Amino acid sequence: MLVIDASATTALCLAEDGFDLVSDTLVAPMLLRSEVLSALQGMQWRREIDPRLADIGVDRLLAAPVRLVRRLEVWRRARDVAQSLGWAKTYDAEYVALAQLHAVPLLTIDDRMRRRVESLIQVRTPSDLPR
Repeated sequence: MLVIDASATTALCLAEDGFDLVSDTLVAPMLLRSEVLSALQGMQWRREIDPRLADIGVDRLLAAPVRLVRRLEVWRRARDVAQSLGWAKTYDAEYVALAQLHAVPLLTIDDRMRRRVESLIQVRTPSDLPR
């Protein structure tokens, strides 16, 4: 099992092989879809991707094999994580909290996030996954 964050999910939604690259069970906090949808819209708005690819990304997001977790413990722990790391917001902390609660790694492509949380949890990138 892996917790997947919005950065990795966005990348997989836009990759040709997409979620086929991941054999692990994927879980994420409830905010995942909103964050990825916002990322895809932002990429289209900035003309980094064309509308057709954005639509494909949204379709893949909605079909993604990710179990969304809604637990009070995630939100409570996310606040503690954010406070301990000096973060003003708890969005990223929800992924860390979920990884802590399940004692599983976080899958991310966000280098900044990886550096800030690798002392708290195991962190993986898509390149770490078996092919």
